[in-house]
Formats: sequence, structure tokens, C-alpha cells
Amino acid sequence: MSAAATRASEGTGGDVLAELRDLDRDRYLACLLAPAEHRADLAALYAFNAEIARLRDVVREPMAGEIRLQWWRDALDGPDGTRTGHPVADALRATIARHNLPLPALHAMIDARVFDLYDDPMGNRATFEAYAGETASALIQLACLILDPKAAAQSSDAAGHGGVAQAVAGTLLLLPQHRARGQVFLPADLLAAIGLDRDQFLAADRPAEVDMAIRAFAALGREHLASARRAAGGISAANRAAFAVLGPVGPVLERADKAGHRLLESPPVPAQWRRQWWMWRALRSGRW
Repeated sequence: MSAAATRASEGTGGDVLAELRDLDRDRYLACLLAPAEHRADLAALYAFNAEIARLRDVVREPMAGEIRLQWWRDALDGPDGTRTGHPVADALRATIARHNLPLPALHAMIDARVFDLYDDPMGNRATFEAYAGETASALIQLACLILDPKAAAQSSDAAGHGGVAQAVAGTLLLLPQHRARGQVFLPADLLAAIGLDRDQFLAADRPAEVDMAIRAFAALGREHLASARRAAGGISAANRAAFAVLGPVGPVLERADKAGHRLLESPPVPAQWRRQWWMWRALRSGRW
């Protein structure tokens, strides 16, 4: 990477971390738990994820979101040393160069977010797992490439399963927001097995069946979390910071299981201090 690009990255690091604090508090805290020398690069990666994840909230039409996603593709593919003028994009480009992050994985993250822009159903469990793998799982694995690249491959199984579990937990907490949009991220085959379709789930006028659907979805998250825990032995001590975001996943899944259909109105979001404690404990112990 050129000296100019390095200076540009250093100049925007504080701005990117501040943006991350506003957009994704848990990953902001994960940055603070990571070694100081890696915080700026992790912040760039996580802020990029936050930017593309929130597009549904900042555009009026899906096509505007698709145009914005294409802008991100073009920004990441630009010649080395050039600047976009966007602090997160420029910081991420510098991070990619410093750590040789794989562009195909970042492009796949962008492509997966097209789904967010529309109200199409999540077809089946495999579709959801693929979506989670290209977003949450990839983000964990990319963070490992920043923290301890030599040991990153050993973390891939844990990252894959952990990301799916995290995506399940995040989806459950966002149910009221998704419902207001008319979106359903729960797999259609899971709903069908219980006797619900998309509209019936959104209407929530069959609470017993909605309870079953939410609990089945939470069970999917627990299944992947258990698999991630079994694979956790391959995570190096340096890469634990990439997995700190999994600290709140287990408690969220448990609360969702108890809340059932009430999640559609008021998800039991854990207090910030609790999430911070769970993340710190995950970092220190390697268990989540």
C-alpha cells in the first residue's frame, strides 16, 4: 500500500470508529476489546458492514439501494492509492491492502444485502444459512484475517456456525422492525412445517403457531451455536476478539424462546452493560 493511502487511512480512523459507535454498538465494543493496533482496521471492516446492512432504512426504493451497493463494489475495486472521499470506503480499502483481505468475500457480502432491499421470502433453511454465511460468518472470518491471519483457517468452522447463530439472534431482535416493513427472514419451509405462511406470521393472529415458529428458529440458532462451540478449540487466542460478538447470542436465543410471539411487538433486548459483560467474558475465556 502506498504511503499516501496509509496516511489517508490513519486520518479517517477516528471518524470511522465514531461512526461505528453510532451504527453498531456491539461491534464498536468488540473493537475496543481488540488489541489497539488492530482497532482501526476492524472498525473499517465493521463500519462497512453496518453501512450496507442499513441501506433498507436510508433509501426509499430498492433500486436506489442497488445503486448504492454497486457504488460499494466499484469503490472496493478501484485502483490502489486512489480515494473515494468516503471515510469508511477509504479506510476499508487501506485495510484490504494491509491485510490482503479477499475481495470476493467482500463482494459476496454486498451481493447478499440485495435481499434486504426487497420483501421476497427467505425460501428455506439452506437459503438463510447461505445468507448468514455470506454476511455474519464472513465478517468473523475476515476479522480473523486482520487479527491473526496465520491461524485464521483454523477458525473457519467456528466462524461459519457462529455467524449463523448470530444472524438468527439478530433476526429475532429485529422482528418488530422487519414486521413493520413487511419482511420475514424466517425460512418459509420452517413456517410451512408449522402451518403458517408469510402473511399469517406477520399478522400474528395465531399466537400459538407463531410461538412455535420463533422457537423453531431459535433452535436453529442454538444448533449452530453448539457446533461453533465444538469447533472453538481451533480459535487462536489472538482471534478471540473476532468472536467476542457471539457473547450475547446464547442469552438472546434463550430470551426469544421464552418470549415467543411477544417478540413481534417488543423484543427483550439485553441491556448494554450485559452485552458488554458477555462479550468481555467471551474474549477472556474463549467461551460464549
